[in-house]
Amino acid sequence: FQQDNQESNSSSLSLPSLATSVSRNWKHDVFPSFHGADVRRTFLSHILESFRRKGIDTFIDNNIERSKSIGPELKEAIKGSKIAIVLLSRKYASSSWCLDELAEIMKCREMVGQIVMTIFYEVDPTDIKKQTGEFGKAFTKTCRGKPKEQVERWRKALEDVATIAGYHSHKWRNEADMIEKISTDVSNMLNSFTPSRDFDGLVGMRAHMDMLEQLLRLDLDEVRMIGIWGPPGIGKTTIARFLLNQVSGRFQLSAIMVNIKGCYPRPCFDEYSAQLQLQNEMLSQMINHKDIMISHLGVAQERLRDKKVFLVLDEVDQLGQLDALAKEIQWFGLGSRIIITTEDLGVLKAHGINHVYKVGYPSNYEAFQIFCMNAFGQKQPHEGFDEIAREVMALAGELPLGLKVLGSALRGKSKPEWERTLPRLRTSLDGNIGSIIQFSYDALCDEDKYLFLYIACLFNDESTTKVKELLGKFLDARQGLHILAQKSLISFDGERIHMHTLLEQFGRETSRKQFVHHGYMKHQLLVGERDICEVLSDDTIDSRRFIGINLDIYKNEKELNISEKALERMHDFQFVRIHAPGGLQLALQDLIYHSPKIRSLN
Repeated sequence: FQQDNQESNSSSLSLPSLATSVSRNWKHDVFPSFHGADVRRTFLSHILESFRRKGIDTFIDNNIERSKSIGPELKEAIKGSKIAIVLLSRKYASSSWCLDELAEIMKCREMVGQIVMTIFYEVDPTDIKKQTGEFGKAFTKTCRGKPKEQVERWRKALEDVATIAGYHSHKWRNEADMIEKISTDVSNMLNSFTPSRDFDGLVGMRAHMDMLEQLLRLDLDEVRMIGIWGPPGIGKTTIARFLLNQVSGRFQLSAIMVNIKGCYPRPCFDEYSAQLQLQNEMLSQMINHKDIMISHLGVAQERLRDKKVFLVLDEVDQLGQLDALAKEIQWFGLGSRIIITTEDLGVLKAHGINHVYKVGYPSNYEAFQIFCMNAFGQKQPHEGFDEIAREVMALAGELPLGLKVLGSALRGKSKPEWERTLPRLRTSLDGNIGSIIQFSYDALCDEDKYLFLYIACLFNDESTTKVKELLGKFLDARQGLHILAQKSLISFDGERIHMHTLLEQFGRETSRKQFVHHGYMKHQLLVGERDICEVLSDDTIDSRRFIGINLDIYKNEKELNISEKALERMHDFQFVRIHAPGGLQLALQDLIYHSPKIRSLN
């Protein structure tokens, strides 16, 4: 089944305001058009029950008196429904009421782009299109004595609706499975139909989109790669995600690739495996095939070369990553757009990317709005806060991430609390992002600090379910995740937890000098390659204090000497993540996994 919509040919990046995106007051999710005698007590009743279980609001016409033609109430119900489902059965055309409904539905499809879904229930689409067979006989009988203009309107509606790809009952051995598939598809369509709130309140986004529009040139059929370049924390990923949200509907396939650095570290000693892993992930997202396995590096371009795709490659820092995911424009179909966010202009130039958008710092006016959105939930301060808000904002500097983190740390505090905090801010904040993160971190309770460190050291880009399962025994992980997200210290990408690189670096550095409490014991998280090498090669270090280790051999340029005695004493290890060449990784795991407490995070 393919969603029926009408693609815009416009090249502009539409940025609807909140008012315009929700100004249409929908009355119902679904308007069903059907012939009651055929399906009301059987197929229709079952599908309506399935819709009800999934929370799909369906228009029901039980209380509408049927006359020779549909009245204004029914027309309003059709226009006020997000999706119209036409359930075509053998006797559908025996009802002038049904045919009038269909004509109105097809009119709404043409005039306002209403989504129309079709179900062919024990009827052939060809008979509907050509008005033949039993369906045609019923239609001919209904047309007797009707004005020619009305008959032609019905005929045109039938011809058009028969060409919409839909569900065919004869292709399903089990009607229950068919109904479940339809209701799931409708639910998913309604989810995508709902305007995203993820970007409400973003400041300066229209200006970014205006500049990117000139580089994207969506009106051209060529394949184009565009770089989004700027320092960390400037908002490159936010801009790319917003762009994806705005234009992905114009492309056959779309995806955003995150954690590219994690899959392809620096230096990368096994480029082929890393590139294969990246391509596997990209193709899995593009074609929505979770467990796909590709055997060689030619598969992705072969599958995508005739597809119009919109692909975002986030936080690229090596040319090899681009070679793995978008080496040549010939890998993608005409009209494709590849967006690369990076801090390194040299990577873009080395790949021959000439269309580059440099993300600038926000103006003082925009910076104040960004700060206020996170401190007050609106673009201006609450009454009486203007002067103090401007002073604090000036201390934060102009980096959007810093403005967001500091604003979130102060959100919900009273003016006296702001005033008591200000002297410390004056002495500790210097516009440097590190001092801002430190302030926000210090404001957390101990348990939330521990969770922050666990995520920075071990669980960045991990699923919330896994974090709750592993840490929930000694931390209130569910509430902690909520608090960290409120403070803008983490964000969620679906089920996955994401911590910005600058925040992750801060957390890992902090973990070197701060313990996490596990019950009545104090432990450390072992992350830095230099520290790990020191611990693993020194028999004299009390290794019992370590609870988690994140070792990336690829990042370690020194020879690693591992003491078996040191490993044997690590009785308290519970979380282990190792990135190493296959043989070495297995050897390390054999050495470490003597403890029944240990959980592998690989």
